[in-house]
Amino acid sequence: MSPEHAPRRSQVVMVEPALSQLQKLTAAETHRLDRVIVAISVNPELGTPVPDTLLRDHADDVDGARVICYATALRHIAILAYVEA
Repeated sequence: MSPEHAPRRSQVVMVEPALSQLQKLTAAETHRLDRVIVAISVNPELGTPVPDTLLRDHADDVDGARVICYATALRHIAILAYVEA
């Protein structure tokens, strides 16, 4: 599939509290979290649905990051994430 016909990625936007928390992460932690966020932006259906909510819970065992997210109808994603030690 050519890039002009590929599915559109979801848009992930960082709000101020998230940006200040990101500054506290090490470069390795940021990289681990970034890999998971990119995967979710490409496929918002990743993870397991949280019962009785619109949330999805995605744990990446390889990178040790867990993301709980919600994708809107306009493919914007709200995320709560953490990186395991």
